[in-house]
Amino acid sequence: VLQNCNNQAVVSTQSTGELKVVKNSKMMLVGTTMSDLVAVTTKPSSAEIATSTTSTVKKEPLCKQKVHLKVLEKGRPEDAMPGIAGVKQPLPPHPLNGMVNKTGGKGRLTFKLEEDSLWIGTKARTEKISMSNIKNVVNEKIESDPNYHIMGIQLGPTELSIYWVYWVPAQYVDAVKDTILGKWQTFF
Repeated sequence: VLQNCNNQAVVSTQSTGELKVVKNSKMMLVGTTMSDLVAVTTKPSSAEIATSTTSTVKKEPLCKQKVHLKVLEKGRPEDAMPGIAGVKQPLPPHPLNGMVNKTGGKGRLTFKLEEDSLWIGTKARTEKISMSNIKNVVNEKIESDPNYHIMGIQLGPTELSIYWVYWVPAQYVDAVKDTILGKWQTFF
C-alpha cells in the first residue's frame, strides 16, 4: 500500500483507471530492490554496533586546529583582562576587552542589555548584533593557558558564520553564554 499526493491509499496492484489517472497526468514511481528493503528493516548485530561506536571520529580540539593555532601562536595580548580558571563571575559593568579576533585584530565585547544587543568592536568598526539573531555560542579552554578560552559566536545558520574571539577570560565564559542565549540554553 502506497500513498499518492492527495494522501489517498494506493495499492500497487491497482490499474491507472482504478486510480483515476487522466490524460496528461504526471506520476512518479519510486521503488527499491527487495535486498535493500530487507537491509533497512533488519536490526544491526551487537558486533556491528560495537564496531560503529569504536570508529567514531573524535573532533580535534579548537586550539589544535590550524586556523585557531595561527592566532594562538602569537600569544596572549599584553592588554588581555586577567583570566581565572575554575571561577564563574557575572559580566563586569564595562566591556570585555583585550581579546583578538581570527585575523589577530584587537577586539572587545560590549553587552547592551537595555537594547538586547551585543556589540563586537574592533579598531576598524563596531558590529551591533541583536542577541536574538545569535544562533549559538561555543567555547573551549585554551590548553596552553586554561585561564582563557576560545569563543565562537554563531551569527548565521552554518558553522561558517561563526565569529571567533580568542583570549576570553575563563571566569566570564558562562556569563557571556547565559547573557546571549538566555539562562536556560538548549544543549545540542
